[in-house]
Amino acid sequence: MKLSDFRNEPFTDFSQPDNRQAFEAALHKVRDEVLGRTWPCWIGGEEVRGERTFESCDPGELTHLIGNYQLLGEAEAAVAVEKAHAAFPEWAATPVEQRAEIFMRAAQRLRERKHEFSAILCYEVGKSWAEADADTAECIDFMEYYAGQALEVSQPQPVTPVAGERNQMIYIPLGVGVIIPPWNFPLAIMAGMTSAALLAGNTAVVKPAGQSPGIAALWVELMYECGLPKQVLNFVTGPGKVIGAAMVQHPLTRFVSFTGSREVGLWIYEQIAKTQPGQKWMKRLIAEMGGKDGILVDKDCDLDAAVGAVVGSAFGYQGQKCSACSRAIVHQDIYDEFKAKLLPKVEAIECHHPSGYGNNFGPMIDPDAKKKTLDYIEIGKREGRLLVGGDTGPSNGHYVNATVFEGIAPDARLAQEEIFGPVLALIKVKDFDEGLAVANNTDYGLTGSVFTDDPAHKDRAAREFHVGNFYINRKCTGALVGAHPFGGFNMSGTDSKAGGPDYLLQFLQAKTISEKIQ
Repeated sequence: MKLSDFRNEPFTDFSQPDNRQAFEAALHKVRDEVLGRTWPCWIGGEEVRGERTFESCDPGELTHLIGNYQLLGEAEAAVAVEKAHAAFPEWAATPVEQRAEIFMRAAQRLRERKHEFSAILCYEVGKSWAEADADTAECIDFMEYYAGQALEVSQPQPVTPVAGERNQMIYIPLGVGVIIPPWNFPLAIMAGMTSAALLAGNTAVVKPAGQSPGIAALWVELMYECGLPKQVLNFVTGPGKVIGAAMVQHPLTRFVSFTGSREVGLWIYEQIAKTQPGQKWMKRLIAEMGGKDGILVDKDCDLDAAVGAVVGSAFGYQGQKCSACSRAIVHQDIYDEFKAKLLPKVEAIECHHPSGYGNNFGPMIDPDAKKKTLDYIEIGKREGRLLVGGDTGPSNGHYVNATVFEGIAPDARLAQEEIFGPVLALIKVKDFDEGLAVANNTDYGLTGSVFTDDPAHKDRAAREFHVGNFYINRKCTGALVGAHPFGGFNMSGTDSKAGGPDYLLQFLQAKTISEKIQ
């Protein structure tokens, strides 16, 4: 397998009756056979069960139990890092072809069970069919893409010839990685971060988000079934403030791969800068920490396409994406027309449980997320004018209706702070210059988009719109592995560029070997 052979996994066309029937069957199977299980942890190749467990429930139907999980503590977290450290030398010495073969096999197995994994995402984290299917497809993409990338970077790198010497530079793995993924892409990002670390020859301890341990547990089980040595991938569940912190601070941790909030990411950054007793290295951080993303709508553009992109980017998965559009920055000359086209589309969005076909707007992930969103809606009422939404949906889940405000100043909290919910701020600007200034006027720099027919404005925005993933005349969500390497600037993280040609290098270190010859 070569990286040049990579192709993105196609999304499922649910307009086809056979595909709908297959997904319905997967939903029933998951409900009957998977939900409600008690899942173990895995440390050093052995099943581990804690003295206590915790449970998770369906955010869209609170009476439905998703599963029970082990409530581990600092001691077990430390053992997990130590066991991963002990397994590192053998795994690092495993030929890269063998490592890649395991992940290619697992990707194929996941492809065969695609609907089953997607169905769990509908129940566990409230994803619609399309959002869940895209999550699973992206997971397959990450596994195959990084397998090909691992094979490429395993080759000796080009160096300048020197007479009388035989020189080469190779990449070698780092050591133990602590993988802390988010709940909003609990399969794709979790598996992508872990796959990259393992394919590079590192060992790993995965601590999934407390809202989404079930899909992570099932993926770990799949990897073991496909031949990944259990000692290489350790799996722990429990509170992040306890076990996550213990692993981040452990002296044998070599790197931390994190996707989540700015607050937690900066805390990790601070912690890994502190050298612990017995620590031999500076720990490395690969972090993606969110955004305050905007779509700039110029006066000359396809207005219908712009409206569709804003709605899709702002309210897809209930706005619970780091790439979600939370600011529509609109030229004053077309502002009224834009708003007139936007509002009916937002008003038509209804909250329903995402396991139903065609139900594309589901719940917030948990009570805290719902409360945070409602708190920001109250702030928005003080900072601007509520146009649509602003209230809750069905009481059997964590539902908040799609919400739009106007009259929001560029420096208002609603325009500056990441909400991570279905709240869109409309900001009117007098011209393209002001629009660009507003677009760049946050601490973040993850994604952004411009809608314009003006070639000069396209060129200028491509240069000056300061985000890691910039789009022209399309939505600001939906990055594809290989096509749109993903990661942002400023407080959006370390610009890791997941799914890109440089990503695996963050899990490796370069070694130069020079031999004097006659």
